[in-house]
Amino acid sequence: MNFKLSEEQELIKQAARDFAKNELLPGVIDRDEKQEFPKDEVKKMGELGFLGMMVDPKYNGSGLDTLSYVLVMEELSKVDASSSVIVSVNNSLVCWGIEKFGTDEQKEKYLKKLATGEIIGAFCLSEPEAGSDATSQKTTAIDKGDHYVLNGTKNWITNGGTAAVYLVIAQTDKDKKHRGINALIVEKGMDGFEVGPKENKLGIRGSDTHSLIFNDVKVPKENRIGEDGFGFKFAMKTLAGGRIGIAAQALGIAAGAYELALKYSKERKAFGTEISNHQAIAFKLADMHTQIQAARLLVYQAAKDKDNGDNYDLSGAMAKLYASQVAMETTVEAVQIHGGNGFVKDYHVERLMRDAKITQIYEGTSEIQKIVISRSIIG
Repeated sequence: MNFKLSEEQELIKQAARDFAKNELLPGVIDRDEKQEFPKDEVKKMGELGFLGMMVDPKYNGSGLDTLSYVLVMEELSKVDASSSVIVSVNNSLVCWGIEKFGTDEQKEKYLKKLATGEIIGAFCLSEPEAGSDATSQKTTAIDKGDHYVLNGTKNWITNGGTAAVYLVIAQTDKDKKHRGINALIVEKGMDGFEVGPKENKLGIRGSDTHSLIFNDVKVPKENRIGEDGFGFKFAMKTLAGGRIGIAAQALGIAAGAYELALKYSKERKAFGTEISNHQAIAFKLADMHTQIQAARLLVYQAAKDKDNGDNYDLSGAMAKLYASQVAMETTVEAVQIHGGNGFVKDYHVERLMRDAKITQIYEGTSEIQKIVISRSIIG
């Protein structure tokens, strides 16, 4: 239960905070307005080791623990959630999935480049009719002996236009239902693979979100992850860890909004004194601080469970559910504390409020997290 950070973890946290302040902050408003992917910033994050944090050094990773990854996610998300979700997907879903369940050949071919940021990856599960209901895959991967023929559409894919490697979940045998689903590694440039238009989103507008279309794409059999029919389990196991990353993102968004609101409340004056001296504002700050700390402890617990080899389905779901709720509530209050200025882009809190909403939706909606939690406690 001791969450005191080690010296190394403190240094990692400070490095991420400095990077967010010096590299992400200067252009974050423009990137949000223009829906501009942070290409240069992603390259620098790769050089710092942020894109393969938990990957074994023999595959060019940083070899760090989940808690260190959470610390980085929190600090980046305080400033730019669009950049942090790129880190989350590449680390939690793509690198972890390949390292944990991939073959040695797959790790050599893909993981080494993914861990350094030479290329980035995407995780492709959601479809027009299969979001929360992940078993209802319409994308098919028909077994042709030495390869699969992939057909279908994937929606809302983070890194969709800029990734080089895509982990695609598809149905091979409908009669077997979820036991007939496979996970395939698809490369950009394969014949029949098309990237659809970029989505015009409410928040995390700097991230690259697209639909993907597969028309008779031939995927070599050696690109399948795990045994035949392992795809659904692969997706669920990978998403369980991904939720810790998104919980950390939500935590960071909340903490960033709180820090801005606290600073503003000590500078803005009304009725002859700083507004932080008014109980109405002071109590808002007290609630925000308490809720953020509670969320932080839940996120750290989930990270520790994963690092200790314990089951983290429950702790991860609780962390994501609560941290995303706190992110939404805290950012709304941060805008309120800023008053009219909170509605202006230059003060950042309106963007954080828009970014917060998606944390209640992607990698499992809040309603799905409640299903996971309730099933766990009821048995």
